[in-house]
Amino acid sequence: MARPIGIYEKAIPKELTWLERLQFAKELGFDFVELSIDESDERLARLDWSKAERLELVKAIFATGVRVPSITFSGHRRFPMGSNDPAKEAKAMEMMQKCIVFAQDIGVRTIQLAGYDVYYEEKSPETRARFIKNLRQACVWAEEAQVMLAIEIMDDPFINSIEKYLAIEKEIASPYLFVYPDTGNLAAWHNDLWSAFYNGHQSIAALHLKDTYAVTEQSQGQFRDVPFGQGCVDWEAMFAVLKQTNYNGPFLIEMWCKNDATVEESQKAIQEAQAFLYPLMEKAGVI
Repeated sequence: MARPIGIYEKAIPKELTWLERLQFAKELGFDFVELSIDESDERLARLDWSKAERLELVKAIFATGVRVPSITFSGHRRFPMGSNDPAKEAKAMEMMQKCIVFAQDIGVRTIQLAGYDVYYEEKSPETRARFIKNLRQACVWAEEAQVMLAIEIMDDPFINSIEKYLAIEKEIASPYLFVYPDTGNLAAWHNDLWSAFYNGHQSIAALHLKDTYAVTEQSQGQFRDVPFGQGCVDWEAMFAVLKQTNYNGPFLIEMWCKNDATVEESQKAIQEAQAFLYPLMEKAGVI
């Protein structure tokens, strides 16, 4: 088996069916697609898909051989587990339960959670305490379902380093809780790569490959839509650290398709990312 490399669903034009999306990924040489359940009504509705709708996705997976092993579950940005609003907190936990069942049904192994206590609300010790309480319950559900939860290193100070995640991991103490680093987010917050990956390598479920512009005293940074090689990620150093720390998990290329992009334009943008990343990965010996 070779190193699995996947593409984010949002890099693929929305108008395609799931069969067409997976075929699109296959033609580009990817092993898997990471599904998105974000804060939009359209994607949150996936949590309430019928059995027939879920089966259609499973059939597409079997027809193409392209897996869907993970979900980026960022719906908690709108309905956070640490919310000051009891109705939003309850909605967050209802969504969490539904997402775990959804993952079971379609064969997803890892649900990536956004590392926010709250996003649109003011943070406080109370929002953190609520997040921890509810994350602990989510981990109980995940363990019962044998589905891993993995917290992303975010564009937000709440969890913007692997070290911050590791403190929460100790607090929760669940065998079903992991971290899902994002190369761009780590670099944007000026994390020391050696410390991050040597301390956290046993807790890493998967890895997003993305470039960013750094957070500075003059700038809030930019956490998406930065062309590979034009941001602050030191890619040679990043892949060298991953090699040294014996990271053998999947790589997920995280990109966003422009709203008006054609299939051909999206394909070209992804191929440009592959042409940048793959030689660096080969040089480091990680593929």
